[in-house]
Amino acid sequence: MKHLYSVTGMTCNGCRNGVEQKLNAIPGVLSAKVDLEKAEAEIVMEQHIPLTVFEEALPDKYTISEKTNEKATGSSIAIPAEVSEWKQLFPLFLIFGYITVAAVLLNHNPFELHGFMLDFMGLFYIVFSFFKMLDLKGFPESFRMYDPLAKEVAVYAIIYPFLETALGLMFLLRFEIGIALIATVIILGITTIGVIKVLLDKKSIQCACLGTALKLPMTKATFIENSVMIVMAAYMLVMM
Repeated sequence: MKHLYSVTGMTCNGCRNGVEQKLNAIPGVLSAKVDLEKAEAEIVMEQHIPLTVFEEALPDKYTISEKTNEKATGSSIAIPAEVSEWKQLFPLFLIFGYITVAAVLLNHNPFELHGFMLDFMGLFYIVFSFFKMLDLKGFPESFRMYDPLAKEVAVYAIIYPFLETALGLMFLLRFEIGIALIATVIILGITTIGVIKVLLDKKSIQCACLGTALKLPMTKATFIENSVMIVMAAYMLVMM
């Protein structure tokens, strides 16, 4: 007996593997295969297993629901149109736009480039760390999928959101700017190396830049986002 289920909440291959293991461990399940991109689970079972059993087996961050079986019911399944990359990244561009406008308004009369860049970087860190804080348990797992340092040092992925918050406050409060700039170049430089590798390998994984609350694909936009911050920090270091 084969059933198809929709599984939401997965952000990376680590999540997919975890869900697949949990489903395969349920008594009566002969096999369970999970597709991350389609957010689906195909489960073969000896006899029908209630949906509540699957719900109890999975952590709270995942939601599972049964899909209509076209062969069994004779009804058709509505296939959602593929969402364009730009539409998927709209939340990222929107946030980037808000941060830019806010930094301009804080330094508009008269416009001061140095202050604009400090406020932009400070707001960037604060806003992006906020989204990571929404799921402190899920973020490290997603971040380790591509950040080289997080892969080697597990605790780094755990403290990263707090590190971003600290850097954001340093920029906004104009505290130890030199240290904050050096840290920005190093930290985002390491992450960008991982992003470049993912893009070159053409892997399909979720970007953890906005945590797990917003499911964003790893694209060139992620590389550009980090590069803007690195260029700003490097420029200010040279000017100092």
